[in-house]
Amino acid sequence: MSPLVKQKNALASLWQATIDILLPPRCLATGEIVDAPGMVSPAIWPQLQFIESPCCKTCGMPFSFEIANDAPGAKASDILCAACMDREPVFDSARSAVVYNEASRKMILSFKYGDRLHAVHTFAPWMMRAGKSLIEQADFIIPVPLHNRRLRERRFNQSALLAQEIAKRSGKAYVPNLLERTRHTIPQQGLNYKERGKNVHGAFAVSKNYLQTIKDKNILLVDDVFTSGATLNECARVMKKAKANIVNVLTVARVTKEEF
Repeated sequence: MSPLVKQKNALASLWQATIDILLPPRCLATGEIVDAPGMVSPAIWPQLQFIESPCCKTCGMPFSFEIANDAPGAKASDILCAACMDREPVFDSARSAVVYNEASRKMILSFKYGDRLHAVHTFAPWMMRAGKSLIEQADFIIPVPLHNRRLRERRFNQSALLAQEIAKRSGKAYVPNLLERTRHTIPQQGLNYKERGKNVHGAFAVSKNYLQTIKDKNILLVDDVFTSGATLNECARVMKKAKANIVNVLTVARVTKEEF
């Protein structure tokens, strides 16, 4: 390492140490001071439900061990949830880091609406662990896009920040503008599954600049929460129509209650 590089690294470390003194890193959930950016207070860990195997082969819905073990002649890794058997998703596979419960909800809302942008340092490692095989398979990592109107309201796209951080850490290509939001939609909250699908139908398109690039590529689509999957399916549909090979999904959290 050259003396100049060593000097730059030393200055960067000194600057970070100064920032930590003036603005110490805090837990995203509790606001308590923690040792490093991205760390979570020990009191929060027991409240977070990390999703482990067994889970649905396709959408990643976690099973109880009782459900998995009751499936005769099937491996836990091959089991589909009832929702995927009833309506096969358009995306190929989805994984999420944690269950969307009170603890994770508070953290995600702080990130999404409270400008707690340092949350990417908390969520990205969780997502990379949950989606390790999907990341390895990806040619491009992209976010679910926001419509320009909503982007102006929020000032940033939380899915884009997550996708960018995961791409940076994994060395994969981050392509933020591959997918476009072509029309503004009403919030999905309060709509049932069919209404959600209708709400987002035709709301996305592959950018004309990437119509040739996407062909035969494996795409990893990143979002904050997997709810009904309607938005993710619509994104996957337009990319598959544009000849993408595989479209996988990775989110911070997923809703597990039967609400749709």
